Amino acid sequence: MVNAKQSHAWKQYAYIIIGATIVGLSYNIFFLPARLAAGGLSGISTILFELYTIYPALSQFIINIPIFIIGWITLGKDFSLKTLIGTFWVPFVIFLSGDIPITVTNPFLSALYGGLILGAGLGIVYKGNGSTGGTAAIAQIVKKFTGISSGYSQFIVDGLVVITSIFVFSFELTLFALMAIYISGKAIDIVQLRTSATKLVMIITDEEEKVQQLIQNGIDRGLTKIRSVGGYTKLDKTMILVVAQQAEAVKLKKLLQEETPDAFTIFISASEILGRGFSLDKYDGQKF
Repeated sequence: MVNAKQSHAWKQYAYIIIGATIVGLSYNIFFLPARLAAGGLSGISTILFELYTIYPALSQFIINIPIFIIGWITLGKDFSLKTLIGTFWVPFVIFLSGDIPITVTNPFLSALYGGLILGAGLGIVYKGNGSTGGTAAIAQIVKKFTGISSGYSQFIVDGLVVITSIFVFSFELTLFALMAIYISGKAIDIVQLRTSATKLVMIITDEEEKVQQLIQNGIDRGLTKIRSVGGYTKLDKTMILVVAQQAEAVKLKKLLQEETPDAFTIFISASEILGRGFSLDKYDGQKF
């Protein structure tokens, strides 16, 4: 009989395969026909196809091999079997769907709907704690050796791909590619947390110290503790409040699910956050 842990693992693998399939289909249906190099490895393969007619599935597969090997060596446990599956399933789907009869060549429609579908696919992959490799892996490597945050690393890598596309495609197509990147980012947000970019996270727990360590060591954010009483049990509990950016909230959600699954957690969209660490630099005006 399959236990709960095995069932959860199979569910995550299913998320990765379904999401990676959607990512591959979005490329062949929207981005390649419209000639949109919307960042990432897909953008690189679009440029290579335009310049040298190198089949995208082949170029993505070949480029991913050294990236995966370097990532495995430098990042170790961050490159698991899930990353391996997500990394190579996408080019496999692109290969299988290479002659798909349904394509969209209008750049506006491709940016809009392709961005939505790509973001949904990536969001599903991330829900399975997986990755599609490519420039996301490069960004992780850049972060490890430079100290630059994941978000900035990804922005730099994808930005270089989009800038390069200006010299291959028209400026107009480059703008549509940027539009697709923005839309896909929003779609990922909706799939993962179904809310906006900044989160107020409320955690009610009996494991106060453990949750505090997860927040401080996992996402490097401050927190506020509020003493509370259970309405039904009448027992003393601790409510922990923490404000986090989108990527941090997603990471915290995974940490809480893995380490303190019994914690009662609420993610609330925050329209605006003011104060140190958000509108002010974390260490602005402090003396050391």
